[in-house]
Amino acid sequence: LVVGIILVAINPYKQLPIYGDAIIHAYSGQNMGDMDPHIFAVAEEAYKQMARNNKNQSIIVSGESGAGKTVSARYTMRYFATVSKSSSNAHVEEKVLASNPITEAVGNAKTTRNDNSSRFGKYTEISFDQSYQIIGANMRTYLLEKSRVVFQSENERNYHIFYQLCASAMQPEYEHLKLGRSQENNLLFP
Repeated sequence: LVVGIILVAINPYKQLPIYGDAIIHAYSGQNMGDMDPHIFAVAEEAYKQMARNNKNQSIIVSGESGAGKTVSARYTMRYFATVSKSSSNAHVEEKVLASNPITEAVGNAKTTRNDNSSRFGKYTEISFDQSYQIIGANMRTYLLEKSRVVFQSENERNYHIFYQLCASAMQPEYEHLKLGRSQENNLLFP
C-alpha cells in the first residue's frame, strides 16, 4: 500500500473564487509542489500518474458532516472533465451528481449535530479511454446505519425518505402502500 499526497481542506462555508476554469488551467500540467496546495493539485497528480503509469488511481475524500466532501468530489470531477477535454466535459459531473438528491433522501437523516447528515458512503469510479478522456462513471452507495430504520436516538430522526413518503401518503399512486402520517407510526417515525 502506497499513500500519496494528503491535502487538508477546510470548508469556508461560502463560495471562493478559487475553483473556476482559470484556476483549473493554472494547475493543469503543473508538478506537485509548484503551486499552492489545492484539490486541483491532487487531481492533477492523480491524472498524470494514471496517464504516465497506465494504472488506476484513487482519491479519498473524507471528513465530518458539513466538511465539504461532496463539493470537493464535484470539483475533482470537473477538473478531470476539463483537463481531459472530454467531449461531454462538465456534463459527466452533472450526470453523476444528478443522483445526489435521491441518494440523500434515502441515506441522509437528522442527527443531533446536523439536520441533513449523510449516513452513507459513496464510491465513484470514473472511466477513461486510451486517450484519457472520460467515457463514463459509476457510483455505488453504502448505507452505513441500517439500524436507524428501526431505532433512532433521542432528538434524531429516521432517513428523510420515510418522512417524504408519509407526506405523500394521500397521493393516489401511493395508496397501495397503506402509509399513515409520520406521527401515527411512533416506532419508525419519532
